[in-house]
Amino acid sequence: MSGVVSFKLVLLGESSVGKSSIALRFVKDQFDDFRESTIGAAFLTKTVPRDEEHQVKFEIWDTAGQERYKSLAPMYYRNAHCALVVYDITQEASLENAKGWIKELQRHADAGILVALVGNKTDLEDKRTVSTETGAKYAEEEGLLFFETSAKTPQNIDELFNTLAKKLPLERGVGAKRQAQPAAAKPVQLNSGQARTEDSCAC
Repeated sequence: MSGVVSFKLVLLGESSVGKSSIALRFVKDQFDDFRESTIGAAFLTKTVPRDEEHQVKFEIWDTAGQERYKSLAPMYYRNAHCALVVYDITQEASLENAKGWIKELQRHADAGILVALVGNKTDLEDKRTVSTETGAKYAEEEGLLFFETSAKTPQNIDELFNTLAKKLPLERGVGAKRQAQPAAAKPVQLNSGQARTEDSCAC
């Protein structure tokens, strides 16, 4: 692997949908049934391979879902390259909350942000109130990636982040190598002792 490109990722969604659990499962492969709610935001990082030449480093901002912290969210999703908007498949209201976050990102986040809608807690299938089709249809309508996950089992967690790593445009990340300027733009000394600038081709 030769190049590491960093991308800012923000997790959004109401409290208790499993944002922190998704992040912890991905970064440390851990799960805690009794994890306390995030206060403000938590920061984690993990680097994953993208191809033979590049690695993607996710700089993950896990935001608090409580209403009293909502005013802080723009500080975290500002300049974000990608966002995971999470809902709980057993709580229909959490999908409506997620839709609100989607609208906010569409209005205020950076243009070109890559957004994934994530239905979490598929391990509670017997308590499901939001069908896969409902989530997938909304995501398709809004042009979002769509995944259903379980931070507990951990269904689709790696697949989610690996898909993001492959879809993020490398040139937008921090640390991406820019294309070198053509060397032919330099003056070339000729045998006659005269100097001229060769035309360069940008083909």
